Amino acid sequence: MPTNRRDFIRNTTLAGSALALGSQNMQTMATDKPGFPIPAAFKVIILATNWGFQGTYDEFCARAKASGYDGVEIWLPGTEAQRQAFFEATAKHGLQYGFLAAGSSPQYPEHFAQFTKSVEAAAAHKPLFINCHSGRDHFSFEQNKAFIDFTTALTHSTGVPIYHETHRSRILFAAHIARQFIEKIPDLRLTLDISHWCNVHESLLQDQPETVQLALSRTDHIHSRVGFEEGPQINEPRAPEWKNALDAHLAWWDKVVEIKIQTGSTLTMTTEFGPPNYMPALPYTRQPVADLWEVNAWMKDLWRERYRS
Repeated sequence: MPTNRRDFIRNTTLAGSALALGSQNMQTMATDKPGFPIPAAFKVIILATNWGFQGTYDEFCARAKASGYDGVEIWLPGTEAQRQAFFEATAKHGLQYGFLAAGSSPQYPEHFAQFTKSVEAAAAHKPLFINCHSGRDHFSFEQNKAFIDFTTALTHSTGVPIYHETHRSRILFAAHIARQFIEKIPDLRLTLDISHWCNVHESLLQDQPETVQLALSRTDHIHSRVGFEEGPQINEPRAPEWKNALDAHLAWWDKVVEIKIQTGSTLTMTTEFGPPNYMPALPYTRQPVADLWEVNAWMKDLWRERYRS
């Protein structure tokens, strides 16, 4: 007898609930330390994302603080009232903050104007850093280079570190394209969200080790989402079927940490698993297959354990 829609929803919801309950009891697969010592002085500042969070800035910051985060990374609020509420919340809960910035127009002149306005507004508030969704993948090399040149000059004038994210649809959407910018622009610094490259190249990047290592050497901030060959986000990082993907990302992150230790630098990291449509969801109900806050908090704890002395 064919399954009707109501039965399908009930059965898949039960299956999703079972997965969530099972994952809560699953032991961490990757608690081993990296293959180098972690000095006591080394520090990772770990930030929470409000992507997918339903609530006020105060509620978000309160939960981030209670969960053990050092700070938060968000898009700069659009209105003065929203900004005031955000800064009051971060001060109240003792949290540091970084901002995202971007342009949106598909046309270069408008996009560049939007971008510069967004970054300048974020820099005025002296965040830990600004993470840029920079340019577009279809702009020319020289057009996209202008975004990087602008942020380099702004960092020099304001002292605010500004990074460019390895993000699909943006300047650094693919490893081989990013390499061209890295090799030609010595001041380019990265936010590494390498999950995007796994998706773009439909691999765990085994065939581009030199390019990946070059990117790791320029990384100052990390988004610790785990991607795989067919998408930018696995559904549940504790599940054993994703061990290869998680281990690949840990190896990349280890290398960045090792570089920061060698240079005596602080590293920032945001746990950035996202809601649907990044998070797979059950059909009809749109129920996420894992608890978003719990997954990000688990990643935070993994980093705390792995990269402390």
